[in-house]
Amino acid sequence: MTDTGHRPSATPSVTTYRRGPRKAVRAAVAAAVALAVVAGGAYAADLGPFDSGPDAPDPAALTQARAFLADWAGDRLPEAGERTTKPGEAQQVLRNFTAGLDIGKPTLRIAAAEAKTAEDGVVTVPFTAKMPVEGLGTWTYTSQLPLRERGGRWQVDWRLSLVHPHLSGSEKFRLERDDTEGPGAVDRDGDPLSADTHPSLAPVLSEVAVASGAGPHGAIHLVDRASGDVRKTEATFGKKPSRPTDEAVRTTIDPTWQAAAEKALADTTDGKDAALVALRVDNGEILAVANSPSGFNRAVSGTYAPGSTWKIVTTSALLLKGDVAPEDTVDCPKYLTVGKEFHNVETSEHRGATFLEDFTESCNTAFISLRGKLGDREMGDVAGKYFGVGQEWHTGVPSFDGSVPEPRDETEKAASMIGQGRVLANPLIMASVTATAASGTFRQPTLVHGSKDTTTTTDPPEKVVGDLRTMMRATVTDGTAELLSDLPGDIGAKTGTAEVAEGTPNNGWLVARRGNVAIACVVEKGVTGGRSAGPVVRSLLASVPDDPS
Repeated sequence: MTDTGHRPSATPSVTTYRRGPRKAVRAAVAAAVALAVVAGGAYAADLGPFDSGPDAPDPAALTQARAFLADWAGDRLPEAGERTTKPGEAQQVLRNFTAGLDIGKPTLRIAAAEAKTAEDGVVTVPFTAKMPVEGLGTWTYTSQLPLRERGGRWQVDWRLSLVHPHLSGSEKFRLERDDTEGPGAVDRDGDPLSADTHPSLAPVLSEVAVASGAGPHGAIHLVDRASGDVRKTEATFGKKPSRPTDEAVRTTIDPTWQAAAEKALADTTDGKDAALVALRVDNGEILAVANSPSGFNRAVSGTYAPGSTWKIVTTSALLLKGDVAPEDTVDCPKYLTVGKEFHNVETSEHRGATFLEDFTESCNTAFISLRGKLGDREMGDVAGKYFGVGQEWHTGVPSFDGSVPEPRDETEKAASMIGQGRVLANPLIMASVTATAASGTFRQPTLVHGSKDTTTTTDPPEKVVGDLRTMMRATVTDGTAELLSDLPGDIGAKTGTAEVAEGTPNNGWLVARRGNVAIACVVEKGVTGGRSAGPVVRSLLASVPDDPS
């Protein structure tokens, strides 16, 4: 039950005392709410309080700067030109600037706080340009917009150098590509991996090739307009091969698990975007990375609120403090107000519930009521120290390794207790969290053999690990992950759901551990974890051996 609401309610008192375990109340599958941050439009970027002193830039100048960049980025070049002192020339240069550079839609953002006004009244506004070069990467640079006021209207004082500081009448830019064929990749048994056999691996295999130095390379050069001679290299993409080009990259992928993971996503997600990671508990080796559809490696590089699956980390932090134990009574009321109202799925309640039952039934209000037992930085510290979250992982491909920022207020702290707010993860991270909870030792996940490990972690006390195993097992036998209870093996699990935006269906999560394998699955717009990610994990576990070889 990881849901949030807005109905007003007084904050109920919370009583914590020792009591013996009782039969867990079976409840509906968990649902969760993220405190989503919705980005504003182009004109709203970097808005904030401005210095009202006499030397502060005129806000109207900053508005015009934003509008010019928004028109440029949006390919509204006539409109962008009209905001300058030389409309025709500006429109032509902006169009020709990217010709032959294979640049997609750019991101252009001003640095309002660094804007300055000169003695002659010219306002200079710095900005950052991020130009995506197709198939290579992003060309990032900084420049400045000069603006003058004429006839009561601010205009961009047109000059070539504002497009890029090195652009001039005698020099321009040229893109050069070197598309080197990759060395290929093999699975853990040494057999070739192919996107034809495993479609979901297409983005993963591309990332493996690039990480090994194969794949596309290129550079953007500053060249003489007349002779074509290179004057300077502005940006390079790709890196030198780390191995002979005829030597295949050895991965940790298990073809049986990979095929089963892809089939589970295809058969049970109804076409929704979804991702799954399965890895070995004993060494962190990734057995399967499945993405549906296959275009983006959301399993490893995605950024999601993990919802109530994050309660594994929250529970660890609380158990480490020794201020709560599984048999303690931690009341689970319908509502709890912390700046806003939080509630449980279908406004359910479990009066007199133990902390164990709060975990198995995924009670939001119970977990939020315990926020005062943790310092503001404690959640992030525990996540990093014991689970490696937020440290730099070297899996063999680019990965997002988690973020647990210090909450900005009590409402955000309440949300972070249930995997919402600004807590971010993905299936790779949550599979690793599950593996650490099962074994008591963090082992950096790896996809490519030989990947280095620079993380530094500490093993939690055995009592904490034992309690986590017991609570995750109870979630399967008596809680929200009961759909896994008839499968063979000693399975432990945790469900979760995370709201992403107003009016958008929730993302569904489920993490599980059986034997030497930990699994995490997210289904976007899955509504609930048990009903969306649950069938995926069940399908996978039902079709693979208890343990990989």
